[in-house]
Amino acid sequence: MQTPPFEDQPCSVAQALGEIGERWTLLILREAFFGMQRFTDFQARLGVARNILTARLNKLVATGILTRNVAPGRGNPRFYRLTEKGRDVLPAFIALMQWGDRWIAGEAKAPVRVVDTATGEEIARLRVCARDGRPLVAREMRVVPGPGADVSIHRRFGATASGGEAPEAAFAFRRG
Repeated sequence: MQTPPFEDQPCSVAQALGEIGERWTLLILREAFFGMQRFTDFQARLGVARNILTARLNKLVATGILTRNVAPGRGNPRFYRLTEKGRDVLPAFIALMQWGDRWIAGEAKAPVRVVDTATGEEIARLRVCARDGRPLVAREMRVVPGPGADVSIHRRFGATASGGEAPEAAFAFRRG
C-alpha cells in the first residue's frame, strides 16, 4: 500500500514537511536565512543540480515561502527573498540547528553560532513556554483537538465516552 503524501495527513507537522521537509529545501532556506538571494549563488554554495534547485525554488515560490524577482540589467538574474511566511520558519530552523549542535556536532564543534546583533552574545536556546512565560517540559503538556481537527483526531485526542482523556492525549514519555 502506498503511503499518502504528507499534505494529505491531518497534521500540521506533516503538512509543513510537505512544504519544507525535503533536504535541499531546508538547505535552500538555510542559505536564504544567511542572506543568499541569487540562483547562481544558491547553486554554487549548495552544489545542487540546476534542475533540482529550480524545482525546489519553484515550490518555495508556489507555496509562498519565497518570492522570485528579476534583477534589472544584463542577463536579468533571478533573485529570491523570504516572505513573511518564509521568515516565520526561522524559529523551527533555529531549533533544528540548536538540536544538531547539541546532539550531533557537539556544542564545542558547532559550525556557526547565532548572536544578538545588539550585544554580540549568542542567542538563548529555544524553549517551549506557557503563555505566562514559564518554560515547559513534555510531561507538563498535553495534546487536545484543535479547531481544524477531523473525526480521527477527535477520536485520538478527544475525551473518551466516560469523560476522561483519551490515552494518547498527553505526551507520553516514560523513563528507561
